[in-house]
Amino acid sequence: MAVRVYQVHPQSPSQSHGIAMYHHQAPVLSVCWNEAIWERVKRKLMMISFLLHIQEGNKIFSGSVDNMGLMFDAVTGQSTPFAQHDGAVKAVKWIYTPYGGVVATGSWDKTVKAGRPSDAQVHHVEFILQFWDLRSPVPISTTLLPERCYTLDAQYPFLVVGTADRRIPVFDLGRSTTSYTLMMSSLRKQTRVVSCCTGGFAAGGVEGRVAFQHVEEKNKKDDYTFKCHRQDLEPNVKDQSLVYSINDINFHPVHGTFSTCGLNRASGPIVCSTFNSTGTLFVYAVSYDWYRGFTGMTTGHPNKLMVHLVKDEEVRKRVLRK
Repeated sequence: MAVRVYQVHPQSPSQSHGIAMYHHQAPVLSVCWNEAIWERVKRKLMMISFLLHIQEGNKIFSGSVDNMGLMFDAVTGQSTPFAQHDGAVKAVKWIYTPYGGVVATGSWDKTVKAGRPSDAQVHHVEFILQFWDLRSPVPISTTLLPERCYTLDAQYPFLVVGTADRRIPVFDLGRSTTSYTLMMSSLRKQTRVVSCCTGGFAAGGVEGRVAFQHVEEKNKKDDYTFKCHRQDLEPNVKDQSLVYSINDINFHPVHGTFSTCGLNRASGPIVCSTFNSTGTLFVYAVSYDWYRGFTGMTTGHPNKLMVHLVKDEEVRKRVLRK
């Protein structure tokens, strides 16, 4: 029921150590930073692209089974509530927009909410279900999600929510915060994770399959799915494979390639993962993912964080041979 902050040494992850910690009243389901935002600016004078630093990552947002969203200030070491739901807060995501940053929270109470942080606190605003003007305590709009939120992700202008019953509401934040396009997942079973990319998103589920879906109708012809995280029971025998859930999908910040994580070929289920902002480190958590229900929750399951030093040849795009 704690969120821990670690200082990771890029060249020697084994020397990483904890530097801060704060607590929820129940298990924590999701955590994110207000990421350091870098905007690529192209200068015609010298035809050079460079990165302009916009904002430091100095706050952490977390959601918990206690129905609360907390913000932790890494500078002051203080945590404060910023969101309240009627159900567990399953997903938390920092979204940078041209108008400033907001925090989206998705809950099992069938709502998505968002807050806009300030230096002292987060003024709670409800995004999509209810959207607030910070100058007024009264919400100016209300929209309901079709089902419970299992996962969400955003890459402006799109916010994608994976809900129960394979439904995927997609919000175009550049046009409206009150309406969405309801898509159905290309996967046949429950959605575990959605991860946004240019023009669309990737979705992973419990069936050992990943789907790439486009938001624009004209590009849907390029949608596709593929199998992964499966293990054959017998060689050369079809339909006899062990199927594992896709628990997380992450896009590399430089090359645009992606990772998927699950159970096979690991000491235990990999439940979540992420690249650092430069793509030189890959961090993942090994723990029980409930793939065998409560009966599978036995003593001896590993609970650990792992840091992998990323080699460029592992993540750069490969040239396809004709």
